Amino acid sequence: MRISAITLLPFLAIATSCGGSGSSATPERAILSSEQSQIRALPSDDEIIARVYDPNYSVPSGFFIDERAGTAQSYTVHHVMDESASYELCTDDLAVAEAWESADNDARSVSGYYIGAYENDRYYEFIRELSYDDDVGNIGDLTSPGYSRIFKCSNTYRDGVDRSLLSGYAGMLNTRPLTQNGVRDFAEYFWQFTFFTQRHRKVLESYADHSAGGLTQTLLLAFASSQGNGRCDLIEVIEWRFVADNASGEITSQFNPLRSFEADLVSGSPQLCQ
Repeated sequence: MRISAITLLPFLAIATSCGGSGSSATPERAILSSEQSQIRALPSDDEIIARVYDPNYSVPSGFFIDERAGTAQSYTVHHVMDESASYELCTDDLAVAEAWESADNDARSVSGYYIGAYENDRYYEFIRELSYDDDVGNIGDLTSPGYSRIFKCSNTYRDGVDRSLLSGYAGMLNTRPLTQNGVRDFAEYFWQFTFFTQRHRKVLESYADHSAGGLTQTLLLAFASSQGNGRCDLIEVIEWRFVADNASGEITSQFNPLRSFEADLVSGSPQLCQ
């Protein structure tokens, strides 16, 4: 079965880069101070590794689910990017969005023929049937649907964002009134399109936090990275906080590693390493 170019948690288990481009670059991590981590109790180490190694767990209950997550066959979701592939484009003009998507389709390694268009409050989406040179494991199915998205600037403005940085300017949320639910959806949506190299990438919690000022949503993450043969995995616990300015809607992110320890799967059971 061909694997989708998007991670729609919890339905797919392979994380990919924004727009499904498959970048191999690891985003830069900034270590910042965290007052909130001293206030909110972290799950126990045993609870963390139970979820990290659980193949059926990706995100907590109530986490944002993409509209295409229920698609029955393999598929891709792709954001149309600027020329430097640093950020996702936006427009409130359907004709402009159509022109950008058409040019982007012509330039992609796997292009497709136009099926139709769809829109919601966040983006325009263009549906194409993608054709592949071989079946990549699919028997008798050389095509799959591709969904290309262009944000509506009236909702999400990302011009000038550097996607290789996990801390700093993350764009503008232009919906009004600005709400906690809007900031939550912004943070949880982009989690699904952020590239991480770690073998296991899980969201332990997603919660509102008012200690940082403004409207704030924090994703509590757990990563497991291989340290080589014969060694235990490195487990990292991280807060990824998104703060929206109440007046402007500007969103900044803070990627803050909290702690690390070692663990491994022993006969299929997660165990802490001493």
